[in-house]
Amino acid sequence: MAACGSGSSDGSASASSSASATLPKLEGVKVTGTPGEKPKVEFKKGLKIENNSVAVLQEGDGDAMKSGDRICAQLTQYSASSGEEVATTWEQNVPDCSLVFNPEDGVANVESATLAQIANTTLKGKKLNTTIGIGINDGSGDDNAYMLIMTPVSQSTDYTQAQGEKVKDIPSDLPKVTLDASGKPSIDMNGYKGSDKLVVQPLIKGDGPKIDENTYAAVVNYTGWLLDGTQFDSSWDRNQTFDAVLSNMIKGWQEGLVGQTVGSQVLLIVPPDLGYGDQESGSIPANSTLVFVVDILAKY
Repeated sequence: MAACGSGSSDGSASASSSASATLPKLEGVKVTGTPGEKPKVEFKKGLKIENNSVAVLQEGDGDAMKSGDRICAQLTQYSASSGEEVATTWEQNVPDCSLVFNPEDGVANVESATLAQIANTTLKGKKLNTTIGIGINDGSGDDNAYMLIMTPVSQSTDYTQAQGEKVKDIPSDLPKVTLDASGKPSIDMNGYKGSDKLVVQPLIKGDGPKIDENTYAAVVNYTGWLLDGTQFDSSWDRNQTFDAVLSNMIKGWQEGLVGQTVGSQVLLIVPPDLGYGDQESGSIPANSTLVFVVDILAKY
């Protein structure tokens, strides 16, 4: 299913505001139901869809949406030709949290607009639990046209790095972590030789919601090193946060992140049996102990 992402635009604030009126209207779609719950969507199959058309289908009853917050939205995709539901996040209750709401980064050009820009424009001044419809028709034929029904259900501070209280009394034998001005970590292994047990050491304690067994994913910035100090991966170097779907992560991350809070920074030292074991993984040799510094920015 298409996600909104955060998107970017060269359009000014005035361009965003004026361009919102130029978005074509999504016609022929109706929703009913309780705001904040999966809406019942009604339209005739074979509905003609104009690309990047939009409609506010149901007003929300939640808090006003705040610029700069990370928005979690439930999404359902419908085929315009068959009228059938193609995919939905409601079934597993796993909303998409890729949108950082910025109504000033709206639609400057209708045809090249991203889903994020369309959402920013359409949701400006709206409340959580508002349901909007976005029509997509890329010109490849009406059979491929679809609608994305979007309901923002929650919002949280969009951290770009760990924010909270620095943890005191960190054991002196652990690797030493320092941060540059942007928050990017570097590490001194401090003669550390590893452990046969998972080490979970908070470095900064955030005051956001806690990651638990029901958390689907954590949005993080992270860097990983081998015990000899060789860096093998870093989201900081890609300038892109990472959505860590917990069920897909190594056991050291699954066990180490549960119980931590959004806004925190955590040092994870993962023994081989909770990492990649006796298998090589890219530049990581078999039987490697892995050292990570993880900034937890959001959860969903």
